[in-house]
Amino acid sequence: MDLGIAGKVALVTGGSAGIGLAAARSLAREGCAVCVSARDPERLADAVVGLQEFGGVVHAVLADVEDPASAARVAAETRDVLGPVDILVANAGGPPAGRFTDKSLEEWEVAIQRNLLGTVRLIHAVLPEMRSRGWGRIVTVTSRSAREALDGLALSNATRSGVAGIVRTLAREVGGDGVLVNNVMPGPIATDRLRELAGGDEGLAGRAAAVPVGRIGEPEEVGDVVAFLASERASYVNGVSLLVDGGESRVIA
Repeated sequence: MDLGIAGKVALVTGGSAGIGLAAARSLAREGCAVCVSARDPERLADAVVGLQEFGGVVHAVLADVEDPASAARVAAETRDVLGPVDILVANAGGPPAGRFTDKSLEEWEVAIQRNLLGTVRLIHAVLPEMRSRGWGRIVTVTSRSAREALDGLALSNATRSGVAGIVRTLAREVGGDGVLVNNVMPGPIATDRLRELAGGDEGLAGRAAAVPVGRIGEPEEVGDVVAFLASERASYVNGVSLLVDGGESRVIA
């Protein structure tokens, strides 16, 4: 299926590994010019080399979404090198695990900066130009915890659900301007984050047994969903928070 986004400019944060890199790969495969942003310079350089295999234009910006100034800088550099951002994939690593009573106010502030306000700033940086051109796609990557409070993930439960609320609100405000806003909620996906939460490969096996499809998901399976939501083929999908979890969630609505 041709997703109809060849030549579009995509900005993917947290794009050096895991789900972010998988999303960048899916978009590059569709012919997008891709800018990836992340904090680790070595991983970022490796990501660029891998993305170049698709033959498109690739750029990288070293940045941390926790830094209040980074969103505007990343968007501006993307615009200068590739052109105005058509597709924003707002992705950031999950905050540390732990119960509410175990987390300090400082830890809350960091999680809010990175996983909530970081997304808000990125949207602010790219939305005006999307609206002026009458076309744009914003896809946030959160977690199953945006839909269903998970034990021991207080910071994620709060910040991820906040992003989902922003998506639903913004979709109603700017859908008429040709800008579609959606949220992807991965479940158990084979990333460093899941290995850390599960306590290693043995823990991953236990998680797989709890998933109806019988396995842990691959980052590419989320990346392809992101690319679809960013595409012309998803032209009537707006304000959705979509679980990609192999059926693990028990929530009906």
